[in-house]
Amino acid sequence: MLDSEIEELRARYRAERDKRLRPDGARQYVAPEGDFGYYVEDPYAEEIQREPLTDEVEALVIGGGLGGLLAGTRLRQAGVDSIRVVEKGGDVGGTWYWNRYPGVRCDIESYIYLPLLEETGFVPSERYSRGEEIRRHAQRIAKHFDLYRDACFQTEVSEMAWDESALRWTVRTDRGDEMRAKYVIISSGPFSRPKLPGIPGIDDYRGHTFHTSRWDYGYTGGDQYGGMDRLADKRVALIGTGATAIQVVPAVAEDAERLLVFQRTPSAVDVRGNAPTDPEWAASLDPGWHQRRRDNFLRVVHGKGGDDEQVDAWGELTRYSRAETGDDPELRAEIADHRKMSALRARVDEVVSDPATAEALKPWYRHVCKRPTFSDEYLQAFNRDDVELISTAGHGVERITENGIVVDGVEHVVDCIVFATGFDVGAGHPAFAGTPIRGRERTLAEHCARGLRSLHGLTSNGFPNLFCLGVGQNAVSVNFSHVLDEQAVHVAGLVGQAEARGARCIEPTERAEQAWVDRMEREALPIDVLAECTPGYYNSEGQLTRKRPGYAGDALEFSELLRQWRETSLHEVLR
Repeated sequence: MLDSEIEELRARYRAERDKRLRPDGARQYVAPEGDFGYYVEDPYAEEIQREPLTDEVEALVIGGGLGGLLAGTRLRQAGVDSIRVVEKGGDVGGTWYWNRYPGVRCDIESYIYLPLLEETGFVPSERYSRGEEIRRHAQRIAKHFDLYRDACFQTEVSEMAWDESALRWTVRTDRGDEMRAKYVIISSGPFSRPKLPGIPGIDDYRGHTFHTSRWDYGYTGGDQYGGMDRLADKRVALIGTGATAIQVVPAVAEDAERLLVFQRTPSAVDVRGNAPTDPEWAASLDPGWHQRRRDNFLRVVHGKGGDDEQVDAWGELTRYSRAETGDDPELRAEIADHRKMSALRARVDEVVSDPATAEALKPWYRHVCKRPTFSDEYLQAFNRDDVELISTAGHGVERITENGIVVDGVEHVVDCIVFATGFDVGAGHPAFAGTPIRGRERTLAEHCARGLRSLHGLTSNGFPNLFCLGVGQNAVSVNFSHVLDEQAVHVAGLVGQAEARGARCIEPTERAEQAWVDRMEREALPIDVLAECTPGYYNSEGQLTRKRPGYAGDALEFSELLRQWRETSLHEVLR
């Protein structure tokens, strides 16, 4: 690319970003409370009645999603017998328990996204599994590893405190439980708190509303496979055009009288290319295939080699990068990014017949700014006469009235508003999620008041036998389940060593914790690119002001770091 072309694209990206910058940043979103408090209810299970528990278990796992199931599984494999999963939903699955909206699928290849495939003897039926298949696989894991035995569902932890004299955690819940546990693993996940847009007038609307994470099939009819016959005479509005909307739009378009999609920022929509699993391929798989395929995916995505043939569109940016030459690696990456985004914008023109709609659907930002999406149906849906894109030119919905949604002074009357507005990702880590967790001398929130303090993002000084799975001072990956599995393996390894050596507890020394915090500051990710991005949760809605402390390497390197550390440095945590 010529220097003038690069500068022109940078200017266009910057202009599109500036349209969307808001002084309230992440505060533009609100929690679904009051009339929107349906997120606290469970529409998928009858209420469980039980007496409060005052017993003790060896390990208590908070969260029944994939992370919690992996933690329970790896602990079971390490020889821990008494394991309790505490989950606020009516069953295991986490995100895949709650998200049952029409069209829901994983966006990472199911052969590497679904964990414990070899251990449970399961091969997904499609390259990208539907939500129902993933939910049932979560149940398969729980049954296979006997994690239902002591589980507590429809139960939410309200507070925790460390008892130094007993070397146990006391865990209290909203059901009056007062459980005790030697080890506590928290895996509540970043996608557990739905958020709504704080649009003026949102409380005035008299029609029906719901968030995609609590899809109301009582109103729409049908299920995640379609057949929403009760929408046949309904004008449906969808607010939000991220990864969820990409899956919802084609399904609702099939059944609603009319679908209006309100867009602030378009997604980058790549080819999906889903297909049924080849039975001959499935029969040919040999032991170790699952780990090899997961590792290969990361090698390709991170530009560390690997077999391109096994990797889908997630590896496209790496392929573009390999084709670039020059001495400046940042410039090569930027040019590859521009070429990829240009190809995605060209795809919009190829698919969408109306020029004005096509122009509004084109993403003008760098590929690294937002999680990419994949669909062979989303863009095509806008060629239907009964689907209309309402572009807000980057400004968002103006207001909501009793009868509809106002954009640029025009009211669009609708029968139902569906919010596809995502989750409060920033509240994912237990230190910032609001539940009081008191260690020896302080709460975890107090300990991390000036920023996350941990060793490897998993354990903290002053909080013995407490492990927090998820993102924070450790490696990240687009295949989040793989990262969670490596973390669970590490935690189980620590517990197994502690039990074998008769250690009183697992807790990093102040020195070990500080050394890791210092390393995370040194390796802090530069914000230059993210600061130039259009607002989103990647850059705190455009308000990212300092480097984000974190591990500089990739997920495979981090897994190897943990493995080597377990071999040489257990003295830093075993007491």
